[in-house]
Amino acid sequence: MFDLVQTRLRALSEALEPACLKDTRIGLEKESLRVARGGGIAMTSHPVAWGAALTHPWLTTDYSEALAEFITPPLANPGQALDFLADLQSYAYRRLPGEILWSTSMPCVLAGEDNIPIADYGDSNLGLMKHVYRVGLGHRYGRVMQVIAGVHFNWSLPDSFWAVYARTLGQDLSRPVRDEYYMGMIRNLLRVGWLIPYLFGASPAVCKSFFRDGVSRLDSFDESTFYEPYATSLRMGDIGYQNKREEGLGIHVSYDDVPHYANSLLAAVTTPAAAWEKIGIRGEEGYRQLNANLLQIENEYYNSVRPKQLLQGLESPALALLERGVEYVELRSLDVNAYHPLGVDEVQLCFLEALMLTCVLAGSPPLDADEQHEANENVLRVAHRGREPGLQLSRAGTSTPLRDWGQEVLETVLSVAEFLDRVHGGHAYEDATDDQLRKLMHPELTPSARMLEEMRDRGEGFYEFARRLSTQHHRFFSLRELSAARVAEFDAAVAKSFRDRELIDSREPQDFDQFLEAYFAPTYAAVGR
Repeated sequence: MFDLVQTRLRALSEALEPACLKDTRIGLEKESLRVARGGGIAMTSHPVAWGAALTHPWLTTDYSEALAEFITPPLANPGQALDFLADLQSYAYRRLPGEILWSTSMPCVLAGEDNIPIADYGDSNLGLMKHVYRVGLGHRYGRVMQVIAGVHFNWSLPDSFWAVYARTLGQDLSRPVRDEYYMGMIRNLLRVGWLIPYLFGASPAVCKSFFRDGVSRLDSFDESTFYEPYATSLRMGDIGYQNKREEGLGIHVSYDDVPHYANSLLAAVTTPAAAWEKIGIRGEEGYRQLNANLLQIENEYYNSVRPKQLLQGLESPALALLERGVEYVELRSLDVNAYHPLGVDEVQLCFLEALMLTCVLAGSPPLDADEQHEANENVLRVAHRGREPGLQLSRAGTSTPLRDWGQEVLETVLSVAEFLDRVHGGHAYEDATDDQLRKLMHPELTPSARMLEEMRDRGEGFYEFARRLSTQHHRFFSLRELSAARVAEFDAAVAKSFRDRELIDSREPQDFDQFLEAYFAPTYAAVGR
């Protein structure tokens, strides 16, 4: 996979104006559960002082009314993205009386499915669609899984880079060519995606209340906590986000190119599923799901890496990709970094940039169904057993030691990191990659190992550990200064979100059934159904 990286890197170094790589854009999306004083999930509404969740560009909710999502715009470098995220969380904390934001991916003490409030976006058709979609997720997969938090890393390269890169490969830049490179990068990220939970996984343990009746096949850490001794990221394991359910339903998503990817999702959104037909679209309480198809909408398909395009109006994600190609790539497999108030740090972001550029430069043959399944299984194996001595992964059908494969990947990333340091100055990228090599050789340095060791040393279960760090982070944000200009910027965004929601509320010519029919009509037209 990585045999072409050095050759392409040399050609790029000779042809590239370093300034064009400074036009790379980075965005972050960080989820945090709001937790009440008593330690359970907050049952309060999304704070009014945060703005309207339906329309605020940076401060909204994910699945639950209590699961806040902090979003940065695309910015020029890791430092800028982290500064914006820090300011946004500081602003939110100042307007969050009596509650804290949870510091880990796995949730706090839960009291069953019915005590997880689904996000409410108001009475408009758009708001109701977003709510019903989440109701459907609850019926299909259960609400508990949906309150696991994560961090998404959004990344794009400028056309000035793609033009030079295409020229080094003897091509002229066009949208299909750029999309081809992005999809090649995604295929490679899927192949080595197990590295992310190994290096950054921070969910080796979970509160027993996460499971119905407190029963699980996981080991007991103490009377309140389940864990696995070598786990890295239970969030990415078979108790959290994974594609096994969707594979079992017969969903086959192709990563060959943008048209194949988008059309395979459109097919899933328009194909009925017997399992979901049993749920029914409506019940006495109202809508139970948007439809009974394999996927209600494209976003229901969980994949750890997504090609993304900015949406125009009520456009569907797949149709946006078909119309305008890939705008950026979203990496979704990062656990919340429990040890950092922001949930992610600059070392992680620098390494991810270097890894993603490496995956651009590497050869990327098509990814067939068998290799996709293999990639998913590798992630599951690392999620549950990643620090196990001598762990073997499957690579092109052959068993290979995790450490050997990881060392090959990271040593290749190191050369790309050195290139990025020459572009940006300093040693941030090389140092970040060196940190990951140390974790590969010394698993006890990984966040998951540190968490379990700290819990043992302090005699803490998962809840006590997470509560302690959440309180520390609360203190950090409470003391952190915000500039008057930033406060004014965020105040203006809150006010605008309410105006934008009122505008949506005032434009309701259709009832909800008609709205859904109009929303899905272009999707059905695109697949000829």
